[in-house]
Amino acid sequence: MSRLMRFLLVVLAALSPLGNAFAEPDKAGCRDHPLFTRMPNMHIHDCKISQFDLRSFPVGAPDAQKRLKSVDVEGPTQWIHYILNKDVTANATAKPSALQIQRNFQNAAKKAGGTIEGQYVSASDGHATNNATYEVAHMPQMTYRNGSNQSGRFGYVYYSLTMKFVKNGKDTWAFVQPSDIAEELGYRLTITERQEMQQDVVANDLLDEINKHGFVAVYFNFDTGKATLQPDAVSQLDQIAQMLKASAALKLEVAGHTDNVGQPEENQKLSEARAQTVVQELVKRSTAADRLTARGYGQGSPMADNRAEEGRAKNRRVELVKK
Repeated sequence: MSRLMRFLLVVLAALSPLGNAFAEPDKAGCRDHPLFTRMPNMHIHDCKISQFDLRSFPVGAPDAQKRLKSVDVEGPTQWIHYILNKDVTANATAKPSALQIQRNFQNAAKKAGGTIEGQYVSASDGHATNNATYEVAHMPQMTYRNGSNQSGRFGYVYYSLTMKFVKNGKDTWAFVQPSDIAEELGYRLTITERQEMQQDVVANDLLDEINKHGFVAVYFNFDTGKATLQPDAVSQLDQIAQMLKASAALKLEVAGHTDNVGQPEENQKLSEARAQTVVQELVKRSTAADRLTARGYGQGSPMADNRAEEGRAKNRRVELVKK
């Protein structure tokens, strides 16, 4: 290749509106998640990383009231906000549509062995209030759009996609929400790797902790909004039953607590039902019923700040209180 030709190619690359010569840098400390490569001509505008958090991922089709069901996933969480580079915003062919972003992630998920748990589009008439809605409390910054509901409790999805990946017995959930807002052309990506919250007190030290402080907090995984224990609660229940067997004179109040998401009356009922479930399971494990009392405290006795999701995760607990 001649020297002149090489020079012309360099000049053309520099002038190309799709080139990376003026690509904007990512926000300091932000990086892509290993599951996904970013869309072309995008940079990371913002990000947040949490060692342990909770996110609600929309799943399935909306019900008759256009409300979405969701799955709560707790564990390490990464939130990434991508926007289009300024040097390509004037080029119409460089701007991906919301549907294009959704389809790209859909294909990427399938190639990586993932499953699509929820797929949503915009309302055909273009009105936001006609789209499927979700509760925003456990979806902070996962979407761009909020509905007109006066309470601010509900928002709505827009060409969103919920994906799930299972590997080595662990599941990772991802949610992508495109944006067509002029100053934020791009998308938001939320990824949570399911992980049990590490107990502050190991099972063998339960009795010592109760004798020392009068109570111990235990973190059971329940189905969302229900008093149904998930399978991973079996080992915790077995350990508590073993502790009670080893200390025959010990009597406990099993106290249910919630965070402040939802209505106080609903949280009160939920905390009572969950405490009762734990008592029933311990009785099944040969603990005398008269040694246990179930009581719910709802959201009235937080042990951490409810303004942060990490605090809310700590507040969703069952306490074993010495009587």
